[in-house]
Parts: sequence; C-alpha cells; structure tokens
Amino acid sequence: MSTFNNRRQSGDIEDKAQIDMLETAYDAEAASINEKVLPQDKVDYSGFAQKTDPREIKLVRKLDLYIMTSLWSMYWLNYLDRNAIALAKLSTLVQDLNMTDVQYQTCVSILFAGYVIFGIPSNMLITRVKPSLFLCCIMMTWAAISISTAFSKNFTGLLVTRFFLGVVEAPYYPGALLIISNFYTRTEVATRIAILYTGNILATAFAGLIAAGIFQLDGKLGFAGWQWLFIIQGSATGVVAICAYPFLPDSPLNTRWLTPDERQFAHDRLQRDRVDSHEPGSVWTGLRQAVSDPRVWLFCLMQNLHLSANGFKNFFPSVIETLGFNQIITLVLTCPPYLIAGIFSITVSLTSGKYNERTWHITACKAIAIVGFALAPATLNVGVRYFAMCVFTIGTYGVNSIILGWAATVCSQSLEKKAVVIAMMTSISNASFIYTPYLFRNDDRPRYTIAMSAMAGFSLLCALCAWGMRFVLIKQNRTLAATGAPTKYPY
Repeated sequence: MSTFNNRRQSGDIEDKAQIDMLETAYDAEAASINEKVLPQDKVDYSGFAQKTDPREIKLVRKLDLYIMTSLWSMYWLNYLDRNAIALAKLSTLVQDLNMTDVQYQTCVSILFAGYVIFGIPSNMLITRVKPSLFLCCIMMTWAAISISTAFSKNFTGLLVTRFFLGVVEAPYYPGALLIISNFYTRTEVATRIAILYTGNILATAFAGLIAAGIFQLDGKLGFAGWQWLFIIQGSATGVVAICAYPFLPDSPLNTRWLTPDERQFAHDRLQRDRVDSHEPGSVWTGLRQAVSDPRVWLFCLMQNLHLSANGFKNFFPSVIETLGFNQIITLVLTCPPYLIAGIFSITVSLTSGKYNERTWHITACKAIAIVGFALAPATLNVGVRYFAMCVFTIGTYGVNSIILGWAATVCSQSLEKKAVVIAMMTSISNASFIYTPYLFRNDDRPRYTIAMSAMAGFSLLCALCAWGMRFVLIKQNRTLAATGAPTKYPY
C-alpha cells in the first residue's frame, strides 16, 4: 500500500479508473492476508484470533520459562522487602524505636510517596536503556537499603530509609509490566500479569511464616527479630538480582536466548495485535500522548480505586490479630487467604483471556469483595470474620492483572506512550497507600468499620469505571468498524 501511495503522490498514476482498480486489488490482497493470519471463523468481536500455530505456542512457552520465572522471583522479593514493616510491628519494632501509632502509619505510607514521585520518570528512562540491566541494578540498590533498615535507631531513621526504599523500588513493577506487554498479546498479557502478581500474593501469604521462623533469632548477635527480618530478606534480594540478569530480555528483536527466526516471529505477532500506532518519538512525546488521552485517566482512576480497596494488605496481620490468637497462629492465619486469592486470580485472568472479556470479570470480582468487606465488621464471630477476610482478599486480588493488561493493550500506540501509561497507572494507584493506612485506626479495633466501609465503596466505584471504559471503547470500535479496521479495542 505504501508503494501505491508513493506512486500516486508522485504522479505516476493519473487515471482515476486505474487508481480505483489498484485500490480494489490492494483491498483484496489485504483481506487475503488477514484471512491467512486470522481465520475469519475464529476472529472475535475485536478482530483477534486465539493462537493455534504450534510454532507460536512453543515460542510463548519459551518466553514464559525465561521471562516469567525471572520477573516473578524478583517481584516476590520486592513484596517481601516492601511489606516487612507490617510483620516487624508484630515483633518489637514499635517499642524499640519508641514510635506512636501515627508515626508507624507514616512510615508505612511514606514508602509510596517515593513510588508516586519516581514511577513515571523511571519508566520514561527505561525506554532509553537496557531494561534487563536497569531492573537488576535497582534491585541491588533496594536490597542494600532494605538491609540498612535493620539499623534504624528511631522514627526519623526508619522514615528516611522507607522513603528511599520507595524511590528505588518504584521502577520495578511498571518496568516489569512493560517487558511483559512487549512480548505478549492482548489475550496473554492479563494472565502473565496475574502470574507475576502471584509473587505479590504469595509473598504476602508466606511472609508471616518466614517471619515466624526468622523471629526465632531474636537476640542473636544483639539483633532483635525484626532486624534479622530486614537483614536476611535484603540479602536474598541481592542474590536474586545477580542471578536474574542473564534471563531478562530487552525487546523481541534483540533477545539473546531466542533464535533469529523466533525473534522475528515474536516481533511480528505483537505488530498484528495492535489496533493503531504512532511513529516512535522521544520520551516527552510519549508523555504528551499519554496525558492527552482521556482513556488513560479513566484507567488511572480505575486502578487507583482498585488499590484503594486493596489498602488492607499493609494491615492484614493486624486485622488477623484482632481474632485473638497468639503471634505464631496470627502469622500462620495470614497465609490461606492469599493462597486462595492467587489461584483465583490466575483462574479469572485465564477466563478473561480465553473469552477476550474484561468488564464482567471486574464486576464479578468487585461484587465478591464488597460482600467480604460488608460481612467483616458485621459480626464478632471468629469463624465468620475469618471467612469474610478470605472473601474480600479473593475478590480484590482477582482484578489487578485485568485492569493493567487492558490498559497496556488499549494504549499501546507507541512504546513511549505505553511505558508512560503503565507508570502513570502504577504511580497514581500507589498514591492510595499514602492515605489508606490512616483508615486502620487502633480505636476502630476489632471491627475496623471505617476501613471496611471505605474498601467496599472503592470496590463499587472501580466496577463503575470499568463499565464507563466499556462504553467508551464500544463507541470507538464503531468508528473503527466504519473505516474497515481489522482489529478493534477489547473490553
């Protein structure tokens, strides 16, 4: 088509009948190519067909082995380091540093100030450097800061280390999402983000069990249990950062562990998955494209409301503690809700990818979460309250990968724009962790009525945003259909 347009613009083709004939021939050829690439009986409402080519299936499995194993290991430790403070509170952290309730809440929330401030600049930078080297370097840095947290002597020292931990951890998650979205198609990306997010879920699930073991070192070499927690987990993070580097890719066309044919195939299948595209530009062009797209702001609001409803996770051990069990049982009871949530999250993402559907999946998950949030403060029965905690954890964690994968597909017109969109969503959504800690007040124990009511409200608003996005994309798809576009926006 580009050759035809060049000839037409240069005046080589002047006869209108000849032009019409060539346009008709081109359209027929394009349709034939589309039929070969995407068999029409298998194309869904957005013009996408599920993969059936054995070569593609084999390629995706190889990508999973190298990419997902590395990113998952790194993210698991990212969350262990980030949430260690919630478990340290169950040791002697607050007493040793002479902190008040508000000071502890401030130390929890200050980490996310670093996320909000540095999330977008870091993902703009990652499009101009090697993502693999960049992510491993920042992981080594946050490992060192995590270890230094153990040597905090007072509230100020802990506050400073928490802030800088947020600064250096901020690039990881949006950077990992960018790598995933650069290698997987629209029906694959949500499941891979869900698999990545199980690193978060399982870190939270097993953090209590790990802490229970580490706390047995309390007093050894003059360190308290909470100090050993930061030292051991930070050291493990540094080791994984070194081991992950050879397996992390940068882009499909220069991935060292793919063959030349696999590199080209990986690149081509992502190009077919695009709805529209912009010419590559500067990082500032990508920023302008992102902030000028109203859909990006709706996705940011949706993700912010989702993570606002997820604000309980930084206080989950404290919420479980209100059931009245001792420290060891409390730590053990934090595990099952997250294990179930991890399985549920992957299942939801798989069905979302299989049917190329997002809105109803988000609505169903948020409805489940609302039931849990409503039930938890409604009774003091230990069994019912623990069941409610399982329910709202399951409903909340089922949504995250769908929203992020949806945005990465819809707003992928250029690498620079997609990088900024992912960073905007993660930064703006992480802002929720600055204010949600203040909803969990000791005065509201054991019901935490204010916090649970707020989480239910956030869940409802998140579902409404998903329906708003659905209506926007349906309208835009009608316009695309009128122009004869082969692919459309998924919803």
